[in-house]
Amino acid sequence: MQRSQLDEIRPAYERDGYVIIRNVVARDRMAAAEQHVHATLAQHPGVAFDKLHQMPFYHTDPFYLQLIRQPQLLDLAAQSLGPDLALFATGYIIKSPSSSMAVLWHQDGSYWPLEPMNVCTLWLAITESKIHNGCMRVIPGTQHMDLQALQERKDQASLLGNSMDESLVDEAKAVNLELNPGDVSMHHPNVIHGSNSNQSPTQWRLNLVIRVIASST
Repeated sequence: MQRSQLDEIRPAYERDGYVIIRNVVARDRMAAAEQHVHATLAQHPGVAFDKLHQMPFYHTDPFYLQLIRQPQLLDLAAQSLGPDLALFATGYIIKSPSSSMAVLWHQDGSYWPLEPMNVCTLWLAITESKIHNGCMRVIPGTQHMDLQALQERKDQASLLGNSMDESLVDEAKAVNLELNPGDVSMHHPNVIHGSNSNQSPTQWRLNLVIRVIASST
């Protein structure tokens, strides 16, 4: 990745709480990753899609380990956290055609017992991530808001089953993070975000999430 491209990331990230970086990973590697996702699903037919990223087999899968250790991804995380990094969590995030649920508005840091909260999330698009198949939505600038308590939600079906107090969310300011395969979005643990369900009858939305912390956390 070019130095000039890296230098543009930090100001945008600090201003908006997220940034999109285009063409980080080659398309042929993303095509191979798409095949790997479906092969993984076939090998674990009894595991729900939203639980798949918690499975321990990732720790010994050679393809997966090469995928998450790409230097250009680490370079992105270093723009937010500095050079001393550790992996906090990672996994495939899967939205199947016409059957996935929405993710209601939340802040990632509300789920994590990290101190200090020096963490960033890299969201690598394996397939297209667009409005019609449930791309991520972000409220820019909300990374300056304190972390909010989560509220159980029984009024609306959702993947997580909870959300932050939505009276604090100005949905009119939401930005759709539309990505092509190989693009990366990076977001702050406090920024408000969510996603709608996958409305496409045929298209999967496949992403790789990599959550990185400063080694001092």
